[in-house]
Amino acid sequence: MNEQVLQKLKILAESAKYDVSCSSSGTVRKGRAGELGNTVGGWGICHSFAEDGRCISLLKIMLTNCCIYDCAYCINRRTNDIPRATFSVSELVELTIEFYRRNYIEGLFLSSGVVRNPDYTMERLVRVAKDLRTIHRFNGYIHLKSIPGASPELLNEAGLYADRMSVNVEIPKEENLKMLAPEKDHRSVYLPMGYIRQGVLESREERKKFRHAPRFVPAGQSTQVIVGATPESDKEILHLSSHLYQDPSMRRVYYSGYISVNTYDKRLPALKQPPLVRENRLYQADWLMRYYQFQVEEIVDDAHPQLDLEVDPKLAWALRHPESFPVDVNRADYEMLLRVPGIGLKSARLIVASRRYARLGFYQLKKMGIVMKKAQYFITCSELPALRTIHELTPQGVRSLLLPKPRLKKEDERQLELDFGGETE
Repeated sequence: MNEQVLQKLKILAESAKYDVSCSSSGTVRKGRAGELGNTVGGWGICHSFAEDGRCISLLKIMLTNCCIYDCAYCINRRTNDIPRATFSVSELVELTIEFYRRNYIEGLFLSSGVVRNPDYTMERLVRVAKDLRTIHRFNGYIHLKSIPGASPELLNEAGLYADRMSVNVEIPKEENLKMLAPEKDHRSVYLPMGYIRQGVLESREERKKFRHAPRFVPAGQSTQVIVGATPESDKEILHLSSHLYQDPSMRRVYYSGYISVNTYDKRLPALKQPPLVRENRLYQADWLMRYYQFQVEEIVDDAHPQLDLEVDPKLAWALRHPESFPVDVNRADYEMLLRVPGIGLKSARLIVASRRYARLGFYQLKKMGIVMKKAQYFITCSELPALRTIHELTPQGVRSLLLPKPRLKKEDERQLELDFGGETE
């Protein structure tokens, strides 16, 4: 790898880190003597999960961080004075293959700033994927970032080579997007989403007739929403996500807490740190909609437009609906078990399967992995009588028991030690 390509890699991997449409596994496994590859230390190496649960390493990179747009929230905006770089198609293809041969990566996550026009940029992204697939016979994972405004012909070609494609919504409401990114609109985002959806549905029908018909974006599509840059409520964000999930090709909506990278722009909020707790609560609520059979109206409504930052969304729902509890784990149906705080998908299935052979008690439930610290207030079982449920303790009482205890300042801790020491003496 020559010095010029290495310098480009440093710049473009750094520029790509704000796109969270590719999740990180958090794996730390250093290289050892006699072994090939590691999970740390490489620029632009991130981790995602395959459909079967495998963790795969991806080269997360931009084709270029030059951009014709001047989006207020983006580090790569046109008016920012930052180092710029652009890979040629051949350089990026060779870089991917070299990383793959060295066992650094198993796939590629490729995005780009928009240069000249959307079609010009999208055509170069497609050429990278096409060369990897057809010339180098690369069979690893490829995630392509779709460029808003690109032609359907280019998107259809990209879908033949990419495993997943993404088009980022970024700002949930059109008027706020126009305020921060005047050159963009939601139509340029939703149109390519529609093209991808149509391609996926047509590919499924084609494969029903012809077994070896080419697959179109087999891993579906994803999108990203920026949280905290504009005043949308959690209710508005989750309603948008719920609408997007009605598309059968939409696999994930990612939530990215706004990072204040352009502090000079007065259109943006002056945040000292990203709203990470809020971001986490949105992911938890998203999980409830996708896997726990919750409707978005149950999680957020007019009375509660913002998610509770102190407790997770399922516990918040349970505290607002004490009439639904306590639940008898030996009789309740699977759908109701999923709504009990502390009971997950796997443990709910284990309960339904196990209670066919014997009545379940406290210790059996604990062995199944149920978080009894939470669940005990919302269930009854053979060894857990209904004496300390949400009705006896009240929702506020349960909440206070489950909230983490606030940490004392060092001065308070020192004073308590002095007071305690004085009493014991």
